[in-house]
Amino acid sequence: MTARVTGEAYVADMESGTGLPASLEVAWGLRERPAKGPRPGLSLDRIVDTAVRIAAAEGLGAVSMGRVAKELGVSTMSLYRYVGARDELYVLMQEAAVGAPPEAPPAGTEWRACLAWWARAQRAVFRRNLWLLRVPTSGPPVGPNSLAWMEAALAGLDGTGLREEEKLSVLMLVGGYVRNASLLVSDLEAGMRASGVGPDESLRRYATALGALTDAGRHPALTRLLASGVFEHGGHGDEADVDFDFGLDRVLDGIEALVVSRR
Repeated sequence: MTARVTGEAYVADMESGTGLPASLEVAWGLRERPAKGPRPGLSLDRIVDTAVRIAAAEGLGAVSMGRVAKELGVSTMSLYRYVGARDELYVLMQEAAVGAPPEAPPAGTEWRACLAWWARAQRAVFRRNLWLLRVPTSGPPVGPNSLAWMEAALAGLDGTGLREEEKLSVLMLVGGYVRNASLLVSDLEAGMRASGVGPDESLRRYATALGALTDAGRHPALTRLLASGVFEHGGHGDEADVDFDFGLDRVLDGIEALVVSRR
C-alpha cells in the first residue's frame, strides 16, 4: 500500500478498509509515509512534535497549521502532504502526548484496583499535558495509543459479569470523571496564577466573602460549612489528590453496586 497525494493534500483512500485519514494509518503502520517533498527533513513526526511543543508552551489555542509551518520554516501548504486538517493534527498530538499506558497491574488483580490504576494513570497524563484538556472530543478513540488505554481498562473489567456495552459505559463514566476533575483543578490553578494569590489565601478570601454574603437564617447549611473550618486548610496539591481519590472512590462504589447486582 502506498500513500496517495491529490494536489497538495495527503489524503486517505479506502483500500485499507479503515476509513481513517492517511496520517493515522501511518501512525498504525498501515501505509508508507509520504514521499519527501522539496523540504528535506520535513516529516509527520516533526510536524506533530512541533505542534505539541507549541501547545505545551502557549496552550492549544496557539496551534494552527500556519503556526506549525512557520516554526518549521516551511509553507503551510507543505504540511497538507502529511496532515489533512487541524482536527486531524489534534488527534496525532493526543497520541504523541498520551503515549502507551504504563505497565498494568498483575493478572488477577481485582477490577476495582485496575480501574483505580487506570484513572490515576490518565490523570497523571493530563497533569503533565494540561493542553490535552482543551482538545475537543470529535469522536471515539482511534489511535494506537488511545486504543491501548481502552484495551487496558476493558481488560481490567474481565470477570465482572458486566455486559460489553456496560463495560464501555463504565469507561466513559470513569474517563469523564478523570477529565472533569483534572479540568477543574487546572482552571482553578490558572485562575490563582493569574491573580497572583496562593491556594491558602484564595480559600481565606472565599471564606471571608461567604461570611459577608450569608447568614444563618437564609443559609443555614452554608453557615454550618463555614463554622466547620473547612476553608481554613487545604488548597495544596495533596488536598487535590485527596479530593480526586474521594470522588473516584464514590464512582467506583456505584460501579461496584452494578457488578454485585450482575452476580
